[in-house]
Amino acid sequence: MRFYFDTSIFIAAAIEAHPQNVPARAIFQSLIKSKHEACTSTHTLAEVYSVLTRAPFRPPVHPTEAFQLIESMIGPSTELVSLTARETKPTIKGCALRGISGARVHDALHLACATKATFDRVITFNLRDFRLSAHPDFHDRIIAPA
Repeated sequence: MRFYFDTSIFIAAAIEAHPQNVPARAIFQSLIKSKHEACTSTHTLAEVYSVLTRAPFRPPVHPTEAFQLIESMIGPSTELVSLTARETKPTIKGCALRGISGARVHDALHLACATKATFDRVITFNLRDFRLSAHPDFHDRIIAPA
């Protein structure tokens, strides 16, 4: 199976005090043991870095520490997917036509990357927004760690 990981999973796994740290770490451990394939978008790297270095975590995460956390979670076996301009523009147009506004455009871009990577499951703690952005056929393939 191919799992696409959203930013929310990486943030929760990186911060020990995060309320969803345990299930986020468990999904990574499960993935390693089961030899499933992992993928995420190149944009996820920027989102994770941005959140880690600006959120009011105690203690704060220094930029070099944020990069080290990203490297430790997104290893060589994680496929990084990016959208071309030809793929990005129709995704945003689709958001406009469906009335999707604001930050949910990022969820739509994640879903476009997941689709490009031929995912089996999208793993996120942001189920509601992802399902609002997704084609209804994908709703059951968008899950949160237990």
